[in-house]
Amino acid sequence: MSALCDSKRIVVKVGTSTLTYPTGHLNIRKIQRLVTVLSDLKNSGKEIILVTSGAIGVGAGKLMLSHKPSDMPTKQACAALGQSELMYIYDKYFSEYNHNAAQVLLTRDIIEDADRKENVINTIERLLSLSVIPIINENDTVSTEEIEFGDNDTLSAIVASIVSADLLIILSDIDGFYDSDPRKNKEAKLIPLVTYLDESTFAAAGNKGTEFGTGGMATKLHAAQLCMEQNISMVLLNGSHPDHLYDLFEGVPVGTLFQRKEQEECTCQN
Repeated sequence: MSALCDSKRIVVKVGTSTLTYPTGHLNIRKIQRLVTVLSDLKNSGKEIILVTSGAIGVGAGKLMLSHKPSDMPTKQACAALGQSELMYIYDKYFSEYNHNAAQVLLTRDIIEDADRKENVINTIERLLSLSVIPIINENDTVSTEEIEFGDNDTLSAIVASIVSADLLIILSDIDGFYDSDPRKNKEAKLIPLVTYLDESTFAAAGNKGTEFGTGGMATKLHAAQLCMEQNISMVLLNGSHPDHLYDLFEGVPVGTLFQRKEQEECTCQN
């Protein structure tokens, strides 16, 4: 973990399970603490790009739905309702620390088109140069396919790649990557470092963990694979404890680090 301390450009992905209660309503305390820590890290000189899930879950919660909708029009309606709520909360809390936040909504066709992809990169680069925190989500309101990027795990890896990030941090509802599902196996062991992904690694991944989420460990491993192919380190952390981000940048072992063996290590500046 000490190799990550000097990372400057950081993409942080936060999942639905971290942002909301099982009811789908926003977990205000967790969001407030997360924003506090991210603001503090930004104050220390790091560039923060936030990839957020939760729009559909929050919208479903506001509509008092007991579960995530299955039909596309209702999903898109929930996303439209929840997205504004999410951005309102983020803007409110980041502004308390004198940081501006900007919403960037993406769809796969934008990333796959060279010219539009370049426009996205230019926009994000300009926002960062203006000391603005880009908050990125898939544009579920207009997307015509099932959550294309996979609960934003894949999207966060793509964003990390196109902006040449030093590190991707995925905050989820689990402490890291285990050799088996810890919800089913009490003897499951946390794997602190993964340097290679093969079929057995993916076989240890379970299904989606929450009612309102659409990702799961498999999508996180896919994100790790994309990052490792680009020599970008990725860390999987429990989003219930945002203060672990401090531990991470102080060289304290937390979560699971996905990093290719040949990636050059750096030294912490104490």
